[in-house]
Amino acid sequence: MRTIFSSLVLFLTTIASALAQDATHNYPTKTVRMIVPFAPGGATDVLARIVSQKLYERWGQIVLADNRVGASGNIGAEFVAKSAAPDGYTLLVAGAPHAINMSLFNNLRYDLARDLAPISSIAAFPSLIAVHPSVPVKSIKDLIALAKSRPGEINFGSAGNGSPNHLSMELFKTMAKVSMTHIPYKGGSGQMVSDLLAGQVQLASMGLPPAMPYVKSGRLRVIAVTSAKRSPLLADAPTVAESGLPGYEVNSWYGVFAPPALSKELQAKINADVVAVLGNADLKERLVSLGAEPQPMTPDEFGRFVRDDIAKWSKVVKESGARVD
Repeated sequence: MRTIFSSLVLFLTTIASALAQDATHNYPTKTVRMIVPFAPGGATDVLARIVSQKLYERWGQIVLADNRVGASGNIGAEFVAKSAAPDGYTLLVAGAPHAINMSLFNNLRYDLARDLAPISSIAAFPSLIAVHPSVPVKSIKDLIALAKSRPGEINFGSAGNGSPNHLSMELFKTMAKVSMTHIPYKGGSGQMVSDLLAGQVQLASMGLPPAMPYVKSGRLRVIAVTSAKRSPLLADAPTVAESGLPGYEVNSWYGVFAPPALSKELQAKINADVVAVLGNADLKERLVSLGAEPQPMTPDEFGRFVRDDIAKWSKVVKESGARVD
C-alpha cells in the first residue's frame, strides 16, 4: 500500500510540475495587469505605459496599465503584495518612493523587500539641483559656501515632506554639513516650481523633464545633476559627486514587481522578457529623451538593489526627522 501511495504522489507531483512548466512556457495567455500606484502622467505611469506597449508587442497579449492611487503609492503596492494572485497576471511598477516609504510611514501593511517578488529594474531618472538666477551661486561649492555663511537662511522647495526630492536635499545637507530650510508644498510640484521661478524659494532638486524648459529659457540655473555620471541632456552640468561631495548619488528608479508567491520559473520568464524589451532601440531612445537611463537587472540583483536603497533612505529619513503619519 505504501508503495502504491508513494507512486501516486510521485505521479501527481510529476503532472503538477509538467503543468507548471507548460504554463510558464505559454505565459501569458490573457491580459496582464500592470498596477501603477500613482496618477496618470507621472514618471511611474509614463514608464509603465512605455514598457507595457513593448511587452504587448512581444507577448501578443494586452498589458493594461491600471492606476490604483493613494497613500503615496502604498495602496497599489499593498494590493499586489497582499491580494493579487501569484500567477504573473498582476504586476506592479514601484520605485524609489516606495523604498523611502518603508521608513517614512509607521504603519505600512507590506514590506517592499519581503512581500513583493523583484522582477527587474526598468530605469533610473537623475534629478538636477537648480537655483533661481538671483541666487549668487554657480556651483555646488558656491552653494555650500553660501549655506555655511548663512545657516538656515537658504530655503529649498519640494513636492512634499518625505518626497524623493526633499530627501535628496536632506542627504545633501547631511553630507555637506550645512543648514538650509525646507519648504514643502502639497498637491505636487506645480506650485513649488511657480514659486521657484518667482524667487519665493531659492533652490530645489527637480526631475529633468519638468525642469528642462525653464533651464533652456534661462529662468533657472542648473548647478549640478544628482546621478553618479553626467546626463546626456545636460552634458555641461557636473554631478554633485564631482563638485565636492564624493559619494553623493540620487536617482529616482522604477522597476517591476510581482506577488511574493510567484514561482521562480515564472519570475525568470518575466524577467527575461522585461530585460529583452529594455534592450529595444526605440524604447532606449524614448527613455533617454525623458532623461532616464535603462537599468535592466536579474531578480537577485534587483532584490539586493531594493534592500540597499531602503537602507540608504532609512538613514536619511531618520536624520531629517521626516514623517507623514
